[in-house]
Amino acid sequence: MPRLTVLVAAVAMIASACVAGADVVPVDPDAPTSTFQTVTTLPGLDPTTTASTAPQTTVPQGTTAPDRAEGVVPPESVGQPWGSTIGLTMFRGNPTRTWFGTGPIPPTAPSVLWRFPRDPMCGQSPEGPNPKTWCGSGWTGQPVVWERDDGVTEVIFGAYDKNIHFLDADTGERTRPDFAMGDIIKGSVTLDPDGYPLLYAGSRDPRFRILALDGDEPREVWSLHANSVEGMWNDDWDSNPVVIDDMLYVGGENSWWFAVKLNRGYDEDGNVTVDPRVVCEIPAWTPELQETFGRQHSVENSTVVFDQTAFFATSAGRVVGVDLANIEAGECRIVFDFWNGDDTDATMSIDAQGFLYVVSHGDTAKTSNTAARRVREVGDLVKLDPNKPDDPIVWSAHISAARGQDAGAWATPALHADAGLLFVATDAGDLLAIDTDTGETIWQDFIGGNAWSSPVIAGDALVVGIDCLTEQAGLRAYDLSDPRSPSKLWDQQVGAGSCVESTPAIWNGRMYVGSRDGFFYALGD
Repeated sequence: MPRLTVLVAAVAMIASACVAGADVVPVDPDAPTSTFQTVTTLPGLDPTTTASTAPQTTVPQGTTAPDRAEGVVPPESVGQPWGSTIGLTMFRGNPTRTWFGTGPIPPTAPSVLWRFPRDPMCGQSPEGPNPKTWCGSGWTGQPVVWERDDGVTEVIFGAYDKNIHFLDADTGERTRPDFAMGDIIKGSVTLDPDGYPLLYAGSRDPRFRILALDGDEPREVWSLHANSVEGMWNDDWDSNPVVIDDMLYVGGENSWWFAVKLNRGYDEDGNVTVDPRVVCEIPAWTPELQETFGRQHSVENSTVVFDQTAFFATSAGRVVGVDLANIEAGECRIVFDFWNGDDTDATMSIDAQGFLYVVSHGDTAKTSNTAARRVREVGDLVKLDPNKPDDPIVWSAHISAARGQDAGAWATPALHADAGLLFVATDAGDLLAIDTDTGETIWQDFIGGNAWSSPVIAGDALVVGIDCLTEQAGLRAYDLSDPRSPSKLWDQQVGAGSCVESTPAIWNGRMYVGSRDGFFYALGD
């Protein structure tokens, strides 16, 4: 099989190492050649290869025509809501993962408006061979918030009690019965962005499901078992699905990436229908990566889409771009294949110019000298130009391990496109503002270690989880009136000293988020 040679960029170090913050390594084409021996065997996938295919299906009747070419995510969608459904319908709001909800954020510390439920949401699910009790909601865990036709604002989220919950955003009361998913839910659910009463979610049980929401109770209308393919890692579904017109894209911890033609519609009685067909299945590993890293090739981050390319990354540090031009016909052509060396669980972001921002978490490099060398070359945070697959690095930065925490980040960075900034919450506990043109850290603040909750921006404010390793865990807001010099607005404890690992949803200035204390909270004025 032809192999795509891993790029080893020649770089010039312009910043000295530091404990907190990012050490910038911009690419200099005139710099001396690196002394690190080029890795030529990782990864390897022929970019002309077509993965497993299924027959092409037809476009369903009644699908609303988008204000763009079908299946295309245009540059102007960056930082904007997606689809006709009024709400925050997926993790980070849109296919480029760059829209976070609506403000305004309160200028002073908000109150807890309600807490759900009466007793903690907990469930038993093993961690490796050992039994474990999980409570509340965790990474990524961002809720869906949407405006229903009947005037109710509804919040939907999955939790560690193994249920999907449906709540009235104003009162915290149930709007529908819980839906049991069979095992704990770590990821974020997706509501159909085109107005179909459909919800898409996965869990550990190990199925990815589509639920219909057009009746008194949620009902399952389709599921995809993790063992429908020969998996490599395990059978969780942490990745948040993205829906673009009638196609769904999602990755699994079974180390496969899927493209599903939904065939959404309605029957003669007005009930919503789907007739899903998996049109592409792509393995997340290559033989070369498997030889080096064994079975660690899960897809835990969420697919991002720009123009007609979908991107996903793996726990072995592989970043893959898939051409979507003929995806419905089962053509799954890989057009971008890059190896950054380490566990990439955080979802990527894309700006309006099509540049990809990728942050990894220090994991693989702990046990692999090959990965450690690669991370030293590439960095933990990198800006990539997918239009230059043979030389994609624009700049790279190192996010150091500190305070007993790992290097890199689990949290998804928040792109502030207007200011040209990327806000990154690191595992070591620093919130960084990084210039998207240069990769330089222009501002930072300490928010506490184990910062897994992804920062969100609404209006002129940023909200992020803080102090996960203390008894003061909760949320913090920053004023972004001058985004290059943020100032703290307030800290608000959430829960009884338990970490907020989940990403908050912001809608009309209210914040909705789960805590590891077992409860789900609404905060606002």
